[in-house]
Amino acid sequence: MITSTGQTSVTQELKITSDINTLRKDISIDASIEMIELRKSIPTIEYDLKYATTDNFTHVRLYPEGLHFTFMRKEAVEALVNINHELAKKGISIKVWDAYRPYAVTQKFWDLIHDERYVANPSKGSGHNRGIAIDLTLIDINIGKELDMPTEFDDFSERAHHGYMNLSPEKIKNREFLREIMEKNGFIKFDTEWWHYYLPNGDKYNVLDIPFEKLK
Repeated sequence: MITSTGQTSVTQELKITSDINTLRKDISIDASIEMIELRKSIPTIEYDLKYATTDNFTHVRLYPEGLHFTFMRKEAVEALVNINHELAKKGISIKVWDAYRPYAVTQKFWDLIHDERYVANPSKGSGHNRGIAIDLTLIDINIGKELDMPTEFDDFSERAHHGYMNLSPEKIKNREFLREIMEKNGFIKFDTEWWHYYLPNGDKYNVLDIPFEKLK
């Protein structure tokens, strides 16, 4: 059953905010739920937003073409600032494949892959919809090259699992380095995707279904 309160819908206790003015009002009450463009706080962060291209598992562009900005909640961005600062000391930076994801896109994913090991069930919403999840890898600043990781992005195979060990020592080392620094700063790993991390307090945040352009 779907009920509606103002511009926030409730689906089986899932609160979905689809109006930018409603979000602004909520932020005026609680500044901690602000959605922040990542480069505003981390100018050196690199974007490769896969769903703004056809270079993703759906082979369909799901975000606006040429999208060059994305968002996360204030708490997540503050944690990423700390992570990036620590990485910079080692000559490493962050490359983002995905962060905020409108709820409508999660519904499209579920239509393609009914498997909660890899995509979120729309009945629950996702960390990406709430602005507290990120898909990322690491790059060597000096040469601009990604560190060697177990798989490419959105590889729905066992090789992408955190527990998979039939890999080169370098890939295991880099995967564990990413895990350690993310967990040190409050993120939780997603067991079946080495690139996916999220904050644990998802219940604090409504699911958002607001277009990127309106958030900006």
